[in-house]
Amino acid sequence: MNAKRPGLVTPRGLRHLSRDGGEGRMAIRADRQLRFWGIALAVFALLLWLLGSTLLPFLLGAALAYFLDPLADRLERLGLSRIWSTSVIAVTAILVFVLVLILAVPLLVEQVQGLVAAMPDYINRLLTFLGTRYPDLFGEHSQLMRRLSDVESMLRDGGMTVLNQVLAGSLKLIDFIVLMVVTPVVAFYLLLDWDRMLAEINDNLPRQHAPTIRRLARDIDLVLAGFVRGQISVCLMLGAYYAIALTLIGLPFGYLVGIVAGLISFIPYVGSITGFVVGMSIALFQFWDDKVWIVATAAIFLFGQFVEGNILSPNLVGKSVGLHPVWLILALSVFGALFGFTGLLVAVPVAAALGVIGRFLLERYRASALYTGRAPEEDS
Repeated sequence: MNAKRPGLVTPRGLRHLSRDGGEGRMAIRADRQLRFWGIALAVFALLLWLLGSTLLPFLLGAALAYFLDPLADRLERLGLSRIWSTSVIAVTAILVFVLVLILAVPLLVEQVQGLVAAMPDYINRLLTFLGTRYPDLFGEHSQLMRRLSDVESMLRDGGMTVLNQVLAGSLKLIDFIVLMVVTPVVAFYLLLDWDRMLAEINDNLPRQHAPTIRRLARDIDLVLAGFVRGQISVCLMLGAYYAIALTLIGLPFGYLVGIVAGLISFIPYVGSITGFVVGMSIALFQFWDDKVWIVATAAIFLFGQFVEGNILSPNLVGKSVGLHPVWLILALSVFGALFGFTGLLVAVPVAAALGVIGRFLLERYRASALYTGRAPEEDS
């Protein structure tokens, strides 16, 4: 009576059979999803490579919208509608841009031209000093001296021509106008519809993996919010501080040195080191007979680094954003070489995303049999 007839499947066997079949279908779905998203990522990278300059206004607009979305949300919480919040931000941004264009840019261009014109004199004074102190190495007829003299002559004869060619080549009129017009428009509409777009993306996530994707997206947003938004604020504050302080002590081209040092502080250690070396070099040439201003120049950079490391970065950037300086520099170098300026824009978000995904995969690996050496427990 209790004998099992051939061909029949017991409830327990049916449960295992159903489970195995489900896992097979799940594996097929996962394989198809992986193939689909892998192809989509490859197509995106190809389009970025082919259309890098064309996509630049849209990427800049998306970056601005992402950067300003928390401000729009805060204005909404104060009672403004989304359209009014976006309009207030847009008008304020336009006013700030116009003020910068009127007040800051002409002085910056003037100091760039002045620095290029002064470089031959700086090099000549440096060569004279080195030739007096080290005649064997920097004597009048040494090989190194001839090379440096050639550089001096090139800067003296064609420095401004080279500068004008660089500016003309990098700021083509049509591209520049398109960039200045399209970027704010794209940023306005993306900021206006930001929450709706996120909701639409959330509704179209693969249902099986939606919780994992949301978790990774939150982690990536946390990294970007802590690093990008915070670091931009730090760069602007440092640039303003260096420019004002160096100008007040009378350092030639102090405004230019300060702005550049602040802006490239986005790359860890590069901004501070570059600003310190260039600022101290100019100070040595200018204030050799008045050492107090050389010390003042050094003090400005040292104080700026102290404030950045102990006040600005801990409060605005945070200490656990997950972007190691070496990883960031590598990402900027690789994406800049592959995609140009457009690659520099996407380097930090991609580096942040890869860092989060890498930590997630490491977490999964440590929970797997590959790490523990134990097979997963079977269901009873």
